[in-house]
Amino acid sequence: MNVRVPTYLQRIDPAVATAFGCIILLLFLGSLVQSNFLSPEYLLQQLKVASFLGVIATGMFIVILLGQIDLSVPWVVAAGGMMAAAMTVHGPVGAALAIPFGISCGVVFGLINGVGVAYLRIPSMIVTLAVNAVAQGLMVVYTGGFSPQDAASDTMRFIATGQPLFGIPNALIVWAIVGAATVFLLTRTSFGRAVYAIGNRERAVYLSGVNSQRVVLIAFAISGGLAAFGGVLLAGYASKAAQAMGDAYLLPSIAAVVLGGTSILGGRGTYLGTVAGVILITLLQSILSVLQMQEWGRQVIYGIVIVVMLLIYGRQRPQN
Repeated sequence: MNVRVPTYLQRIDPAVATAFGCIILLLFLGSLVQSNFLSPEYLLQQLKVASFLGVIATGMFIVILLGQIDLSVPWVVAAGGMMAAAMTVHGPVGAALAIPFGISCGVVFGLINGVGVAYLRIPSMIVTLAVNAVAQGLMVVYTGGFSPQDAASDTMRFIATGQPLFGIPNALIVWAIVGAATVFLLTRTSFGRAVYAIGNRERAVYLSGVNSQRVVLIAFAISGGLAAFGGVLLAGYASKAAQAMGDAYLLPSIAAVVLGGTSILGGRGTYLGTVAGVILITLLQSILSVLQMQEWGRQVIYGIVIVVMLLIYGRQRPQN
C-alpha cells in the first residue's frame, strides 16, 4: 500500500531534518551526562555561545553557496576584535567607532579575497589562506607579539553579554537580525538569486549578462565583515581581544554549513540548515567539554564530520 507523504513534508530538506534530529539526540545525551543540561538557563547560555559561531558561519554560508571557501576566517576574526578594542583608547569618539571600525577591517580583508577570486581568478582556497597569513602578520606587528592590552568598550560588552529583553541574550538577538537580513538578501534580491546561480553554473550566469565578478566580490566582503563582527562580539564577551582568538572557529563554521546540507560545490543550501548546524556544533562542543575532550580531539571530530558530509552531499551536483 502506497502512503502519500504530505506536501509540507516533501518540502523539508532531508539534511536539515537530519540536523535537527541530531540536535534532539544530543539534547538527550547531554541530559545523561549533565543534570542541568536541559534547564532553560543552560540552553540560553548555549544559544548565546552559538550566536558567535552563527554570525561567523553566516558569511561562510554565503561564500560556500558560490562554490568557494574562506580560509581567512581565523585571523579576520582576531583582527576585527583587536582593532575594535584598539579604538576604545581614543576616548568617547573611539568607543563609538569601535564596532564599525572593527567590522570595516574585516570588510577590507574580504574585499582583498574577493578581488583575488573574482578578478585575478586565484582559487579561493589559496587567496584566502594568504590573506589569513597577512592578517596574522599585521596583528603580530601591531601587538609586538604580545597579548593585546586594549579592553573592549562598554557597548561591545553589552551587545555580547547583556540580556535585558525578557532574559534573551543580546548576542542571540544580534544573530537573529543577521540571519533575517541574510535570508532576505538571498531570497528577495537579485544578488541572492545570482549567488545561487553562480554556485550552479557561473559561466551561464556570466553569459546571461549578470556581473558575476561583482557578486563574488560582495559575497567575500560580507564574509569578511561578518567574521570581523564575530570577533567584535567575542572581544566583548571576554572583555578583551586575544591573538588567535579566531582559530577555533574555522572548522566549526565550515562544519556547521555543510552539516546543514549546503553543498560544498555551491548552488544549494538553506540558512535554516546553517542555523541547525551551528546549534548542533555548539551542543557537541558542550558535551565534549563536559567529557573533558581535549582540543585536538574536537578538531579530529570536526574534520571527520566535514569529510562524512562531503561524501554524502559533495558528489551531488546542484540542480540547473
